[in-house]
Amino acid sequence: MAIATVSKTAPDARSGRLRLAELTSSVGALVLGIGLGALLGKVLGGFGLPLLMAGALVHAWGLFDKHRLEQRAGAPDVRWHVVTYWACSLLLALIALGVAGRLTAVF
Repeated sequence: MAIATVSKTAPDARSGRLRLAELTSSVGALVLGIGLGALLGKVLGGFGLPLLMAGALVHAWGLFDKHRLEQRAGAPDVRWHVVTYWACSLLLALIALGVAGRLTAVF
């Protein structure tokens, strides 16, 4: 909801600084997750696959929801944004195929 509100009240704020802040936050979350995985690898080893699946589902929902809210708010389609949206969706699908292949090898 906040994305739509920001886009309606200040369309120029969505480009530039706000997008950089979103990107910085996302990269920080990624690095944090990698760091936690490295520190807790042995402890959480058995939970790797469920955590991967949960993270992928939450990330996919966030991507879809953000894209939907921005379209509703009339935010302009920026080429790199569309490309990264579909590239990330493709990577998530490849991860899902890899996980499915790994699961079928186990069973």
